Amino acid sequence: MNKLIRGAVVGLVAALSLSACGSGDSGDDGNPLSGGGGNGTVTVGGANFPESNLLGELYAQALEAKGVKVTRKFNIGAREIYYDQVVKGGISVMPEYNGALLTTSVDKTSTAATTDEINAALKAKLPAGVEILDSAKAEDKDSVTVNPQTAAKYNLKSIADLKPVAKDLVIAGPSEFKTRQQGLVGLKKVYGLDFKKFQPFDAGAQATLVKLLTENKVQAADLFTTDPTIQQNKLVVLEDPENVFSAQNVTPLVNTKAVDEKARAALNGVSAKLTTQDLLDMMKRVAIDKDDQEKVAEEWLKKSGLA
Repeated sequence: MNKLIRGAVVGLVAALSLSACGSGDSGDDGNPLSGGGGNGTVTVGGANFPESNLLGELYAQALEAKGVKVTRKFNIGAREIYYDQVVKGGISVMPEYNGALLTTSVDKTSTAATTDEINAALKAKLPAGVEILDSAKAEDKDSVTVNPQTAAKYNLKSIADLKPVAKDLVIAGPSEFKTRQQGLVGLKKVYGLDFKKFQPFDAGAQATLVKLLTENKVQAADLFTTDPTIQQNKLVVLEDPENVFSAQNVTPLVNTKAVDEKARAALNGVSAKLTTQDLLDMMKRVAIDKDDQEKVAEEWLKKSGLA
Protein backbone atom coordinates (compact mmCIF):
# COMPACT_ATOMS: atom_id res chain seq x y z
CA MET A 1 0.00 0.00 0.00
CA ASN A 2 1.77 0.68 -2.07
CA LYS A 3 2.23 0.20 -4.82
CA LEU A 4 1.60 2.37 -5.16
CA ILE A 5 2.99 4.85 -6.08
CA ARG A 6 3.18 6.27 -10.07
CA GLY A 7 5.33 9.64 -17.03
CA ALA A 8 7.45 11.19 -19.39
CA VAL A 9 4.96 14.03 -19.55
CA VAL A 10 5.33 16.39 -16.60
CA GLY A 11 2.13 16.74 -14.59
CA LEU A 12 0.49 13.54 -15.84
CA VAL A 13 0.22 11.77 -12.55
CA ALA A 14 -0.44 14.98 -10.68
CA ALA A 15 -3.33 15.70 -13.00
CA LEU A 16 -4.58 12.18 -12.49
CA SER A 17 -4.65 12.66 -8.74
CA LEU A 18 -6.78 15.74 -9.20
CA SER A 19 -9.13 13.97 -11.58
CA ALA A 20 -9.40 11.05 -9.16
CA CYS A 21 -10.33 13.45 -6.41
CA GLY A 22 -12.93 15.00 -8.65
CA SER A 23 -14.41 11.63 -9.50
CA GLY A 24 -14.94 10.83 -5.83
CA ASP A 25 -18.02 11.82 -3.93
CA SER A 26 -17.04 14.37 -1.29
CA GLY A 27 -18.89 16.61 1.09
CA ASP A 28 -19.93 20.15 0.35
CA ASP A 29 -16.78 21.55 1.97
CA GLY A 30 -14.52 19.71 -0.47
CA ASN A 31 -13.08 17.49 2.26
CA PRO A 32 -12.97 13.89 0.96
CA LEU A 33 -13.65 12.64 4.49
CA SER A 34 -16.76 14.73 5.02
CA GLY A 35 -20.20 13.35 4.36
CA GLY A 36 -19.98 9.57 4.08
CA GLY A 37 -22.17 6.56 3.77
CA GLY A 38 -25.22 5.71 5.76
CA ASN A 39 -28.42 3.72 5.56
CA GLY A 40 -26.63 0.64 4.25
CA THR A 41 -24.28 2.55 1.97
CA VAL A 42 -20.73 1.21 1.71
CA THR A 43 -18.10 3.97 1.64
CA VAL A 44 -15.10 3.05 -0.51
CA GLY A 45 -11.93 5.04 0.05
CA GLY A 46 -8.81 5.81 -1.97
CA ALA A 47 -5.46 7.17 -0.78
CA ASN A 48 -3.40 10.05 -2.13
CA PHE A 49 -2.03 8.36 -5.25
CA PRO A 50 -3.63 7.24 -8.52
CA GLU A 51 -3.31 3.47 -8.14
CA SER A 52 -5.18 3.49 -4.84
CA ASN A 53 -8.02 5.45 -6.42
CA LEU A 54 -8.10 3.07 -9.39
CA LEU A 55 -8.37 0.12 -6.99
CA GLY A 56 -11.06 1.96 -5.08
CA GLU A 57 -12.97 2.39 -8.33
CA LEU A 58 -12.63 -1.35 -9.05
CA TYR A 59 -14.05 -2.13 -5.63
CA ALA A 60 -16.84 0.42 -5.97
CA GLN A 61 -18.00 -0.83 -9.36
CA ALA A 62 -17.74 -4.47 -8.28
CA LEU A 63 -19.97 -3.69 -5.30
CA GLU A 64 -22.44 -1.75 -7.44
CA ALA A 65 -22.62 -4.67 -9.89
CA LYS A 66 -23.97 -6.73 -6.98
CA GLY A 67 -26.56 -4.12 -6.06
CA VAL A 68 -24.64 -2.52 -3.20
CA LYS A 69 -25.08 1.24 -2.77
CA VAL A 70 -21.65 2.93 -2.77
CA THR A 71 -20.22 6.29 -1.79
CA ARG A 72 -16.70 7.10 -3.06
CA LYS A 73 -14.19 9.02 -0.92
CA PHE A 74 -11.05 9.16 -3.03
CA ASN A 75 -7.74 11.02 -2.65
CA ILE A 76 -8.07 11.02 1.13
CA GLY A 77 -4.39 11.13 2.06
CA ALA A 78 -1.72 8.83 3.43
CA ARG A 79 -2.31 5.73 5.57
CA GLU A 80 -1.62 7.78 8.67
CA ILE A 81 -4.88 9.62 7.87
CA TYR A 82 -7.22 7.01 6.42
CA TYR A 83 -6.46 4.03 8.67
CA ASP A 84 -8.20 5.59 11.67
CA GLN A 85 -11.19 6.37 9.46
CA VAL A 86 -11.59 2.67 8.69
CA VAL A 87 -11.27 1.82 12.38
CA LYS A 88 -13.89 4.43 13.30
CA GLY A 89 -16.23 3.50 10.45
CA GLY A 90 -15.95 6.68 8.39
CA ILE A 91 -14.55 4.50 5.60
CA SER A 92 -16.06 1.05 5.02
CA VAL A 93 -13.62 -0.36 2.46
CA MET A 94 -10.06 0.70 1.69
CA PRO A 95 -7.71 -0.80 -0.90
CA GLU A 96 -4.57 -1.74 1.00
CA TYR A 97 -1.13 -3.29 0.54
CA ASN A 98 -0.82 -5.91 3.25
CA GLY A 99 2.87 -5.57 4.10
CA ALA A 100 2.83 -1.79 4.39
CA LEU A 101 -0.39 -1.87 6.40
CA LEU A 102 1.20 -4.24 8.90
CA THR A 103 4.41 -2.32 9.50
CA THR A 104 3.04 1.22 9.41
CA SER A 105 -0.22 0.91 11.32
CA VAL A 106 -0.52 -2.46 13.06
CA ASP A 107 2.90 -3.74 14.17
CA LYS A 108 5.89 -1.56 13.36
CA THR A 109 8.29 -4.19 14.71
CA SER A 110 6.99 -7.04 12.55
CA THR A 111 9.51 -9.00 10.48
CA ALA A 112 6.86 -10.91 8.52
CA ALA A 113 7.87 -11.01 4.85
CA THR A 114 5.68 -13.45 2.91
CA THR A 115 2.02 -13.00 2.04
CA ASP A 116 0.92 -15.76 4.43
CA GLU A 117 3.07 -14.47 7.30
CA ILE A 118 1.84 -10.93 6.85
CA ASN A 119 -1.83 -11.85 6.63
CA ALA A 120 -1.57 -14.09 9.69
CA ALA A 121 -0.03 -11.22 11.64
CA LEU A 122 -2.70 -8.80 10.45
CA LYS A 123 -5.54 -11.15 11.39
CA ALA A 124 -4.03 -11.57 14.85
CA LYS A 125 -3.29 -7.92 15.55
CA LEU A 126 -5.82 -5.72 13.75
CA PRO A 127 -8.13 -3.99 16.24
CA ALA A 128 -11.62 -5.30 16.84
CA GLY A 129 -14.07 -4.19 14.20
CA VAL A 130 -11.50 -4.09 11.38
CA GLU A 131 -10.36 -6.97 9.17
CA ILE A 132 -8.71 -7.84 5.89
CA LEU A 133 -10.44 -9.83 3.18
CA ASP A 134 -8.72 -12.03 0.60
CA SER A 135 -5.42 -10.82 -0.85
CA ALA A 136 -4.94 -10.59 -4.61
CA LYS A 137 -1.94 -12.03 -6.40
CA ALA A 138 -1.34 -8.46 -7.55
CA GLU A 139 1.50 -6.75 -5.72
CA ASP A 140 2.84 -3.21 -5.78
CA LYS A 141 5.89 -2.66 -3.64
CA ASP A 142 7.81 0.39 -2.63
CA SER A 143 11.26 0.31 -4.17
CA VAL A 144 14.57 2.09 -4.29
CA THR A 145 14.76 3.05 -7.95
CA VAL A 146 17.70 4.89 -9.52
CA ASN A 147 18.16 6.62 -12.84
CA PRO A 148 20.18 4.74 -15.49
CA GLN A 149 23.20 7.03 -15.25
CA THR A 150 23.53 6.43 -11.50
CA ALA A 151 23.09 2.67 -11.95
CA ALA A 152 25.83 2.63 -14.60
CA LYS A 153 28.21 4.94 -12.70
CA TYR A 154 28.22 2.82 -9.56
CA ASN A 155 27.31 -0.56 -11.09
CA LEU A 156 24.15 -0.74 -8.97
CA LYS A 157 21.99 -3.85 -9.05
CA SER A 158 21.00 -4.25 -5.41
CA ILE A 159 20.15 -1.90 -2.57
CA ALA A 160 23.19 -3.37 -0.81
CA ASP A 161 25.39 -1.88 -3.56
CA LEU A 162 24.41 1.60 -2.34
CA LYS A 163 26.24 1.36 0.98
CA PRO A 164 29.56 2.91 -0.14
CA VAL A 165 27.93 5.61 -2.29
CA ALA A 166 24.66 6.56 -0.56
CA LYS A 167 26.45 9.49 1.16
CA ASP A 168 26.82 11.10 -2.27
CA LEU A 169 23.23 10.55 -3.43
CA VAL A 170 19.96 12.40 -2.95
CA ILE A 171 16.92 10.15 -2.53
CA ALA A 172 13.37 11.41 -2.99
CA GLY A 173 9.96 10.10 -2.04
CA PRO A 174 6.73 10.84 -0.18
CA SER A 175 7.30 12.54 3.16
CA GLU A 176 6.24 9.47 5.15
CA PHE A 177 9.06 7.44 3.53
CA LYS A 178 11.47 9.20 5.91
CA THR A 179 9.97 7.69 9.07
CA ARG A 180 8.79 4.24 7.95
CA GLN A 181 10.46 0.91 8.55
CA GLN A 182 9.74 0.21 4.89
CA GLY A 183 11.57 3.42 4.08
CA LEU A 184 14.68 5.25 5.27
CA VAL A 185 14.46 3.75 8.77
CA GLY A 186 14.67 0.20 7.46
CA LEU A 187 17.23 1.07 4.78
CA LYS A 188 19.56 2.44 7.48
CA LYS A 189 18.95 -0.39 9.93
CA VAL A 190 19.23 -3.26 7.44
CA TYR A 191 21.60 -1.95 4.77
CA GLY A 192 23.44 0.76 6.71
CA LEU A 193 22.46 3.49 4.25
CA ASP A 194 22.92 7.17 5.04
CA PHE A 195 21.96 9.30 2.06
CA LYS A 196 23.32 12.77 1.39
CA LYS A 197 19.79 14.18 1.54
CA PHE A 198 16.17 13.13 1.55
CA GLN A 199 13.93 15.21 -0.72
CA PRO A 200 10.25 14.83 0.30
CA PHE A 201 7.47 15.05 -2.29
CA ASP A 202 3.73 15.00 -1.93
CA ALA A 203 1.90 12.40 -3.98
CA GLY A 204 0.54 15.09 -6.30
CA ALA A 205 4.10 16.04 -7.24
CA GLN A 206 4.98 12.57 -8.51
CA ALA A 207 5.58 13.75 -12.06
CA THR A 208 8.02 16.37 -10.76
CA LEU A 209 9.84 13.70 -8.77
CA VAL A 210 10.26 11.54 -11.87
CA LYS A 211 11.43 14.55 -13.90
CA LEU A 212 14.11 15.40 -11.33
CA LEU A 213 15.17 11.75 -11.26
CA THR A 214 15.54 11.55 -15.03
CA GLU A 215 17.45 14.87 -15.01
CA ASN A 216 19.78 13.49 -12.28
CA LYS A 217 18.86 16.27 -9.85
CA VAL A 218 17.97 13.42 -7.52
CA GLN A 219 19.63 10.06 -8.04
CA ALA A 220 17.25 7.67 -6.28
CA ALA A 221 13.57 7.60 -5.41
CA ASP A 222 10.89 5.58 -3.71
CA LEU A 223 8.69 4.49 -6.61
CA PHE A 224 5.99 1.86 -6.68
CA THR A 225 6.95 -1.15 -8.76
CA THR A 226 3.82 -0.90 -10.91
CA ASP A 227 4.58 2.72 -11.82
CA PRO A 228 4.57 2.85 -15.65
CA THR A 229 7.14 5.65 -15.62
CA ILE A 230 9.82 3.14 -14.56
CA GLN A 231 9.80 1.31 -17.86
CA GLN A 232 9.08 4.43 -19.88
CA ASN A 233 12.19 6.21 -18.54
CA LYS A 234 14.43 3.12 -18.33
CA LEU A 235 14.77 3.55 -14.57
CA VAL A 236 16.40 0.77 -12.57
CA VAL A 237 14.59 -0.89 -9.65
CA LEU A 238 17.24 -2.18 -7.26
CA GLU A 239 16.87 -5.69 -5.86
CA ASP A 240 16.05 -5.98 -2.17
CA PRO A 241 17.75 -9.20 -0.94
CA GLU A 242 17.07 -8.43 2.74
CA ASN A 243 13.35 -7.81 2.17
CA VAL A 244 13.09 -4.34 3.68
CA PHE A 245 10.09 -4.06 1.37
CA SER A 246 7.94 -7.07 2.23
CA ALA A 247 5.15 -8.67 0.22
CA GLN A 248 2.64 -6.00 -0.77
CA ASN A 249 -0.45 -7.80 -2.00
CA VAL A 250 -3.48 -5.70 -2.85
CA THR A 251 -5.91 -6.48 -0.03
CA PRO A 252 -9.26 -4.93 0.99
CA LEU A 253 -9.24 -3.50 4.51
CA VAL A 254 -12.80 -3.27 5.80
CA ASN A 255 -14.81 -2.11 8.74
CA THR A 256 -16.50 -5.34 9.79
CA LYS A 257 -19.91 -3.86 10.56
CA ALA A 258 -20.08 -1.98 7.26
CA VAL A 259 -19.77 -4.94 4.86
CA ASP A 260 -22.23 -7.82 4.61
CA GLU A 261 -21.69 -11.16 2.92
CA LYS A 262 -22.76 -9.82 -0.47
CA ALA A 263 -20.19 -7.04 -0.26
CA ARG A 264 -17.49 -9.42 0.95
CA ALA A 265 -18.13 -11.75 -1.98
CA ALA A 266 -17.87 -8.88 -4.45
CA LEU A 267 -14.57 -7.67 -2.99
CA ASN A 268 -13.10 -11.16 -2.76
CA GLY A 269 -14.11 -11.66 -6.39
CA VAL A 270 -11.84 -8.79 -7.40
CA SER A 271 -8.96 -10.24 -5.37
CA ALA A 272 -9.42 -13.66 -6.96
CA LYS A 273 -8.89 -12.22 -10.46
CA LEU A 274 -6.46 -9.31 -10.06
CA THR A 275 -2.82 -9.92 -11.07
CA THR A 276 0.25 -7.71 -11.03
CA GLN A 277 0.21 -7.63 -14.83
CA ASP A 278 -3.41 -6.46 -14.75
CA LEU A 279 -2.36 -3.65 -12.44
CA LEU A 280 0.57 -2.69 -14.67
CA ASP A 281 -1.65 -2.65 -17.75
CA MET A 282 -4.36 -0.58 -16.09
CA MET A 283 -1.91 1.91 -14.61
CA LYS A 284 -0.33 2.42 -18.04
CA ARG A 285 -3.72 3.25 -19.46
CA VAL A 286 -4.50 5.64 -16.62
CA ALA A 287 -1.11 7.37 -16.21
CA ILE A 288 0.32 7.26 -19.73
CA ASP A 289 -2.66 6.93 -22.09
CA LYS A 290 -4.81 9.20 -19.87
CA ASP A 291 -7.88 6.98 -19.99
CA ASP A 292 -10.50 7.66 -17.33
CA GLN A 293 -10.10 5.35 -14.34
CA GLU A 294 -13.85 4.67 -14.36
CA LYS A 295 -13.61 3.32 -17.91
CA VAL A 296 -10.47 1.31 -17.18
CA ALA A 297 -12.08 -0.26 -14.10
CA GLU A 298 -15.32 -1.01 -15.93
CA GLU A 299 -13.55 -2.75 -18.80
CA TRP A 300 -11.39 -4.89 -16.50
CA LEU A 301 -14.40 -5.95 -14.44
CA LYS A 302 -16.35 -6.92 -17.55
CA LYS A 303 -13.38 -8.84 -18.97
CA SER A 304 -13.05 -10.65 -15.64
CA GLY A 305 -16.73 -11.54 -15.45
CA LEU A 306 -17.36 -9.35 -12.42
CA ALA A 307 -19.72 -6.80 -13.95
